[in-house]
Amino acid sequence: MRKVLLVEDNATNRKLLGDILRSVGHEVREVETADEGIALALAEKFDLVIMDIQLPGTDGLTATRFLRANKSTQSLPVLAVTAYAMQGDEQRILAAGCNDYLPKPIAYKDFLMRVARLLGTEK
Repeated sequence: MRKVLLVEDNATNRKLLGDILRSVGHEVREVETADEGIALALAEKFDLVIMDIQLPGTDGLTATRFLRANKSTQSLPVLAVTAYAMQGDEQRILAAGCNDYLPKPIAYKDFLMRVARLLGTEK
């Protein structure tokens, strides 16, 4: 079991992603804002962050840059899950420090494959 921080402002998406992660045995902490995610990532140890990019207040890219700049979270893997799917968005998101990018709507198997890859648990 791995500990995953899920940062998603949409309640439906948060429930869906959280349920998928729990269905394969992960412990999931859910927050609605980037600022809550940053605070939790600094307070607890996580194995992965699932980060929405479009968030109220601080956006997911700013939060990811903050995590990368902090010594205690700089190597924490971040999977961006976002509605941004235009040409150039993936490169911009990866350049901000995210380890991987998955556009919404997500495909269940693809999501779990990317999570497993980032956690080093793929078979």
